[in-house]
Amino acid sequence: MELVALKVDLIITSGSATRPAMKATSQIPIIFALASEPVATGYVASLARPGGNVTGLSLEAPDLGGKRLGFLRQVAPAAHRLAVFTDFTYVASVLDLDHIKAAAPALGFNPLPIEIRRAEDIAPAFVGLRDRADAMYVCSADPLINDNRDRINTLALGARLPTVYAEKPYAESGGLISYGPNVSDMFRRTADFADKILRGAKPADLPVEQPNTFELVVNLKTARALGLTIPETLIATADEVIE
Repeated sequence: MELVALKVDLIITSGSATRPAMKATSQIPIIFALASEPVATGYVASLARPGGNVTGLSLEAPDLGGKRLGFLRQVAPAAHRLAVFTDFTYVASVLDLDHIKAAAPALGFNPLPIEIRRAEDIAPAFVGLRDRADAMYVCSADPLINDNRDRINTLALGARLPTVYAEKPYAESGGLISYGPNVSDMFRRTADFADKILRGAKPADLPVEQPNTFELVVNLKTARALGLTIPETLIATADEVIE
């Protein structure tokens, strides 16, 4: 890696860039600004005691999946058959599926896992959903899902499925709802990690932080296309409403 050759003082990564950085160096401090399931993916030994030369901010927080399902229940009160769109090649997505399986029954949803492993699986998955689902949860985003988000939203709208996502760009591109960490806030907090490390702190001693600022985005244009009425209370709660 070029940065290692340059002997930089620290490396800041986001998403899938963390793994290559870890392979390139075990000495230069690495801060991940955004990471899904950093323990399960092997970035750190634990949130409290990361160990090694890596620390940063996790995208996960307790009961996020349950809260997303709660918002979905408000906008689609008649929905019960929940398609859970999951990239089975991505650890964080599979773990998100486990969280949804646990949370769904209490909110009146019957989860139906939809296994995706490549882009070619997406369109057939929607064909297979016909008459089997009336809402859709898309698990933690990864490069496969992210690269195909417009396509997924188009197919979901065609299948008349209300959708809920973890990240704002998905609602902006046509998803019904997104609820997740405020990414801008997380990058600002990354600067605090950088300051501490440049002042002498070791990544191994800096606990991984979880998000504390979240944003709810509601796409009214998509709601109208689906024939759904969004409760005024939810609109008032939303951080952003897309007209």
